[in-house]
Amino acid sequence: MRARAATVGDLEDVFHGLSKRMSDEYVAAGKDSKSAYDNLMMNLKEGRAHALVEGDRAVAIIAWHEHADAADTLFAAREDFFNAATVRFCKRHIRHVQALAGNLPIHSRSWLDRPEVAKWFRVIGYVDRGRENGATLFELPPAANS
Repeated sequence: MRARAATVGDLEDVFHGLSKRMSDEYVAAGKDSKSAYDNLMMNLKEGRAHALVEGDRAVAIIAWHEHADAADTLFAAREDFFNAATVRFCKRHIRHVQALAGNLPIHSRSWLDRPEVAKWFRVIGYVDRGRENGATLFELPPAANS
């Protein structure tokens, strides 16, 4: 797996095969796939979106936007993204995203109570910061200075 700057085609491909768990997550957040797509597109156009690529096919899109004290992530994935190898890849890649965002804490949210989601976030290095606006807030603390 590798990451590269996301293209409109990548976004369209991921949403064409969007996993049910992602659709369910968007609904639980009070959104739909169209608004998630639009939010990701906005970040893509601003240069803040990466395609996670397996072989020659984008299997996920991660985007981020910075605000005063953290960088929030947006995410979309095909079902075949969700496996142990991609979690290990994300553990490295999210630190790259964090560096691009000025080493701010990274905030990611989940609106569904799925035990494997909390486990994946812990493996990647996130800390559960509790509930916020109906979601569980996960935070990746800033990387230690080397």
